Amino acid sequence: MSREVLGILCSGRGSNLQSIIENVNTGKINAEIKIVLTDKPNAMALTRAKEAGISGVCVDRKLYETREAFEEALLAELKKAGVTLVILAGFMRLLSPLFVRAYEKRIMNIHPALLPSFQGAHAHRDVLAYGVKVSGATVHFVDEGMDSGPIILQGAVSVLDEDTEDTLAARVLEVEHKLYPEAIRLFVEGKLKIEGRKVRILE
Repeated sequence: MSREVLGILCSGRGSNLQSIIENVNTGKINAEIKIVLTDKPNAMALTRAKEAGISGVCVDRKLYETREAFEEALLAELKKAGVTLVILAGFMRLLSPLFVRAYEKRIMNIHPALLPSFQGAHAHRDVLAYGVKVSGATVHFVDEGMDSGPIILQGAVSVLDEDTEDTLAARVLEVEHKLYPEAIRLFVEGKLKIEGRKVRILE
C-alpha cells in the first residue's frame, strides 16, 4: 500500500507543523510531508519547512482578487505535489465547499477547544469569558461548515482561575502537539472510519 502524502497549510508559527515533522522523522507517522503552504510570506512555518528539507510555498492571499482564485492556487500546489491528506495547522482561513470537495474526508484540522463548544477564531477568549472549568483541543475532519466536521480525537485541560488567554493557550498547545500526530497516525494506518457524524477508531 502506498504511503500517504501530506500537504500542511499554515498561517503562522507552525508549532503543530513542527510536532508533525518530528513524528514523521521518528517513524511514528508513516507518511511523507511533501509540501508546506502558507498564506503569508513571513510565516515562520516556511522557515521550519526549509530547515526540515521540505518544499515551502507561500500562496499570498493578498495577490488574489477572489477567494476562489486563491483556493484554486492552493489546490494546484497540492495536486502538483501529489498530496493525499491535507493538514490544517493554524491555517486561519475558512475553506470553501470547492476546496473541501476536492479533498472530501481527507482534510484534518485542529481546534483549541472542545468542539462543538467555542467554535471560531477566538476560542481561548471565549472559554475564559464563559467561565467553563475544562477546555482542550479537538482534531476533526473538515466539512463545509466552521469547525463542524466529524471529531477524531479530543484532549482536555483544566481551566484555572488565574488563567489568561496566553497561559491557557500554552497548556492547550501541549495537548495539540500530542493529539494531532496521533490522529494523523491513525489515518495513515487506515484506522479511522467515518460513520455519519462519528469517527470510529479501528485498533
